[in-house]
Amino acid sequence: MCSKCYRDHLKAGDVAAPAVEGKLTFDDLILAFKKSVNLQDSTAAPAAEAAAKKSAPNRCMACKKKVGLLGFACRCGGTFCSLHRYVDGHACSFDYKKVGREQIAQQNPLVAPSKLHNKI
Repeated sequence: MCSKCYRDHLKAGDVAAPAVEGKLTFDDLILAFKKSVNLQDSTAAPAAEAAAKKSAPNRCMACKKKVGLLGFACRCGGTFCSLHRYVDGHACSFDYKKVGREQIAQQNPLVAPSKLHNKI
């Protein structure tokens, strides 16, 4: 078929199809509207909460410089630029010594010596 014949064929098919399959009443329209409003409200609420929770991780928390994709995340929860990424570069509240002690204590359990005074 050429493009003109194809368009004529589509127009004939559209005319042959019934415009309304069943009668819609006013009550059906109101119910459909209420359902669509409820769906919009339920999808809009989590999106608004997610936008409110999301902070701006694309700026350094010390100097407010844009860091883009190269931002360094610290264990204290902040994102920092290359100058402030180290602990001494920003006022870090994370206790690295405590975490190190806990990790060593977990990896190396206490070894108690056996009692030798009765075995000689």
